[in-house]
Amino acid sequence: MKVTPFLMFEGRAEEAVALYCETIPDSSVLDMTRYGAGEDGPEGTVKLARASIGGVEVTLFNSPVHHAFTFTPSFSFFVDCSSAEELGRIVDVLSKDGSFLMPTGNYGFSRRFAWLNDRFGVSWQINLP
Repeated sequence: MKVTPFLMFEGRAEEAVALYCETIPDSSVLDMTRYGAGEDGPEGTVKLARASIGGVEVTLFNSPVHHAFTFTPSFSFFVDCSSAEELGRIVDVLSKDGSFLMPTGNYGFSRRFAWLNDRFGVSWQINLP
């Protein structure tokens, strides 16, 4: 048995996986499949991607069907950073066109912490222990 986080997008999975792999250290795309002719999604767009994001395998899917729901902050990626500079860089990139749940600050449980939803609605907790 294997448990893997599964993120469902509506047309933006390729953009998301590229952003995450460029932003989070030790991340890379493991494989990617695209919609073919006659399939439900637009031909040539990403259907399914598998990535290692900071060492955690994540599956990203582009649903060809519109759903009445999206991501929720009750599920988030928690990232421990090794420096304030790394935290600042990651927060700057992921918060662009997103929104903060908790802006970067010292909340007493770590030196610096931020909780945000990125431009896709995926929630991230960025921490400097």
